[in-house]
Amino acid sequence: MSQAIATITLVVADYDEAIAFYCDKLGFDLLEDTALGGKRWVVVAPQGGGARVLLARAADERQRAVVGNQTGGRVMMFLETDDFARDHRRMLAAGVTFLEEPRHESYGTVAVFVDLYGNKWDLIEPRR
Repeated sequence: MSQAIATITLVVADYDEAIAFYCDKLGFDLLEDTALGGKRWVVVAPQGGGARVLLARAADERQRAVVGNQTGGRVMMFLETDDFARDHRRMLAAGVTFLEEPRHESYGTVAVFVDLYGNKWDLIEPRR
């Protein structure tokens, strides 16, 4: 049996600002943007593949309350790269905020950055 996580949901405040951040600043591809009545089915993904991210606009006060803090302040996702220095430079130039300088750990090179809402991500080049 084979399984893979194909898509995860990220609750956002606004579709278009989220698309702009993930596509323009992180370099993700916009895979789908389909109108569904009063909402949209918006899917982005890193250019190298992996799990897709469904950008779901918060529909009510309960959902709006978790935008930017969907993991209680912990790192939410890990964006793996084959060239940390290249992607770190590109992301800094695009205005992505890193919370720390790059670290060289036993498992690879890593630095925490935040998305437009404050969710924490790791940019990581695993040691091979």
